[in-house]
Amino acid sequence: MLQRYMHDIIIAIEAIMSNKMKSMLTALGIIFGVAAVISMLAIGNGAQQEILEQIKMVGVNNIVIVPVVSESTEEAEEGESQSRKFSPGLTLADAEAIKIVIPGVENISPEVNYNSALQYNGIRYPAKIQGVSVDYFKLYNLPLESGVYFNKEQDKYGIPVCVIGSNVRMKFFNETNPLGKFIKFGNIWLKVVGVLRKTEITVSSFDNAGVNVYNDNIFVPINTVLLRYNNRATVNKPSSSMEGVFSFSGGVFRFSSSSGSGAPVNYNQLDRIIVQLSETELLNPTTEVLSRMILRRHQGVKDYEITVPEMLLKQQQRTKDIFNVVLGAIAGISLLVGGIGIMNIMFASVMERIKEIGTRLAIGAKKADIIAQFLSEAILISVSGGLIGVILGVALSYLITTLFEIKTIVSVLSVILSFGISAAVGVIFGYAPAKKASERDPIESLRYE
Repeated sequence: MLQRYMHDIIIAIEAIMSNKMKSMLTALGIIFGVAAVISMLAIGNGAQQEILEQIKMVGVNNIVIVPVVSESTEEAEEGESQSRKFSPGLTLADAEAIKIVIPGVENISPEVNYNSALQYNGIRYPAKIQGVSVDYFKLYNLPLESGVYFNKEQDKYGIPVCVIGSNVRMKFFNETNPLGKFIKFGNIWLKVVGVLRKTEITVSSFDNAGVNVYNDNIFVPINTVLLRYNNRATVNKPSSSMEGVFSFSGGVFRFSSSSGSGAPVNYNQLDRIIVQLSETELLNPTTEVLSRMILRRHQGVKDYEITVPEMLLKQQQRTKDIFNVVLGAIAGISLLVGGIGIMNIMFASVMERIKEIGTRLAIGAKKADIIAQFLSEAILISVSGGLIGVILGVALSYLITTLFEIKTIVSVLSVILSFGISAAVGVIFGYAPAKKASERDPIESLRYE
């Protein structure tokens, strides 16, 4: 029995080889369909992994509080300018109050950013320093490559120590161990106590949502920055000799100096406060409580903004999931079209080979043999098209990553799925023409012109 069916398969192979161009054109639909499925799934897998890495970098259950400082120098609209109580802005006192008052706070880190230049051994390089608390490294899951994090005592007394990113290490200490060395930032020498492990992900577009690409940064105790570099709450604090007007325009707090340019002044001691909660369920209610609490502390001036980065990233993940479903559906339609093409060509092949079918039936072939012959042709075309499609899909995924810098991940599951679908297409769409061929009357087939 097996030998008999092997004979039918050999006949099918001979038929395909004798019509190479037609068989190749028939397989094109399957080839591009499989390639589309693999490449689209690879894009989806890459996007999903990026989101998961971003969520990890954001930190679990984080809330980010940032000050709102107007960059506009426009006059307040008539009737909208009015005398207001002065807000102290975002300060260390806010962070301390949150830690004491808000239940469920696991970690909290105030943050100050300061731009200047790094200097070491005659090399000068522009960089950003981040004044943070000890909890910061837990908030963002930042692993060390070597050394240690600075401690609470160093933070409390403003000791000039730092933890550097991997790119800073490569720039200044490529051939030496940076631990214990002193690097100059601005006018202050900082002792390197730790080096962070390099991250490969690029998430600069999420910086405002609380995600930092920390390879190029230097992390210093926040009190070191405030004591030794810049404390806006002290430097920019208005005195009784300053003349000007506090006003609200478009919901944004402004101070316009009569003696200056009229541009708004940033009185916020901090650039950001990151709060990490112990439970995800606490995110929404805590955000509301935080908003009311800070509003009271800022004398009713809403000069801050609260965001939940993890929720923003999950929303984007949802959007990408929908996009991936759409792309997968389009790729699936390509396979469907390819299957219909196989069915049409096989029906045409049956009509072209009516005499051949009649001859085989007349000399003793059974209906099962005819079905096996034409079904084998359809399956061989779809399977070979599937194999070529897999190769093309993997190559296309690589080209997308190379040319457009879009991360793609070709999974074994996507390859098996797309190849399995191509084989199934051959069976499903090849059966109807094969069945029709087997049901033809041998005598009528032999008479057919």
